[in-house]
Amino acid sequence: MLDGHLLLGWLSFTVIVYLLNLPGPTIAYFGLTGNEPLSVLPLNSLPEESIGRAHFKLCDRLKLEKKQRRMCRRDPGVAETLREAITMSALECQYQFRFERWNCTLEGRHRANILKRGFKETAFLYAISSAGLTHAMAKACSAGRMERCTCDEAPDLENRKAWQWGGCGDNLKYANKFVKDFLGKRSNKDLRARVDMHNTNVGMKVIKAGVETTCKCHGVSGSCTVQTCWRQLQPFHEIGKQLKQRYETSVKVGSSTNEATGEGEISTGRNQQQQQQQQQQQQQQPLPGLNDQIPRTMDLLHIEDSPSFCRPTKYSPGTAARKCYKDKNCDAICCGRGHNTQSREVTRPCQCQVRWCCYVECKQCTQREEVYTCKG
Repeated sequence: MLDGHLLLGWLSFTVIVYLLNLPGPTIAYFGLTGNEPLSVLPLNSLPEESIGRAHFKLCDRLKLEKKQRRMCRRDPGVAETLREAITMSALECQYQFRFERWNCTLEGRHRANILKRGFKETAFLYAISSAGLTHAMAKACSAGRMERCTCDEAPDLENRKAWQWGGCGDNLKYANKFVKDFLGKRSNKDLRARVDMHNTNVGMKVIKAGVETTCKCHGVSGSCTVQTCWRQLQPFHEIGKQLKQRYETSVKVGSSTNEATGEGEISTGRNQQQQQQQQQQQQQQPLPGLNDQIPRTMDLLHIEDSPSFCRPTKYSPGTAARKCYKDKNCDAICCGRGHNTQSREVTRPCQCQVRWCCYVECKQCTQREEVYTCKG
């Protein structure tokens, strides 16, 4: 069991798994808490609860810290928003890594082991989870599913008119405040804890950087005599794409000692001469706090190199029997072991046409296709 500060009390619910290969609606997700690194909650086995108290049971099953459980219980919309954030983050993680050796599968013992380390994959999980929570909470506010927030609270937006014209801004301000309060303040003297917190903040910053202004015109015959504008978050798929790009360029960091302060700080190993110049400048300036020593960057940070994920280890089940795409990623995913080819018949809708008024008519076409899987 990990200390709370090691996992930053981190997104008590979010590092997740969708068991896509299981039949039916079986779904499980895993959460990081201050007490347990991961806890399993089968979504399809929640007992029926009376209306108005169902969220109490869900909050309890999340195994949150005392403050987090209180925040979850005080607004009926929070528990469902947590679940939505988990689902969204899980699907996006698996989508972004669908062609990779590590395909965001955290089944069994692998989930806890990979989160105990400082891999690039760990960094991505922290970022995508915090981004998922922030995004889901901001959307829940604007959709009217929360009791403690509504539309965007920006001073230049008139919420009453926004509701009237159907333009309700996503409440990023409330979402950021909620996430920060939910995580709480943690010790940042430990290198791993500080890197995890940095990656958590990267996820939130990517959400903020993607805010767009949407406007709607009103007036006779669509003339823009009156215009209502509101702020809207990017689709979460775009957020996932940006975080995946940051994963690809993740920076490996280590710990060094600032001679001016005697405190440990994160160093990236990039251009040591530049770092020495920065340290000299710091000696001439007021001593910074620990928070100021963390690199101000939007890069994801990791501490150690990732394993190959080719063979079964405590971090992944390996890539044997993984489906691959012959001309796209079989060589990389199969780690040079080669792949098997199977031929099968599949039936899919085809030659679809829209029929008046309101339905689509398709034929069923059968064709043979080849399926490629990695050798063991």
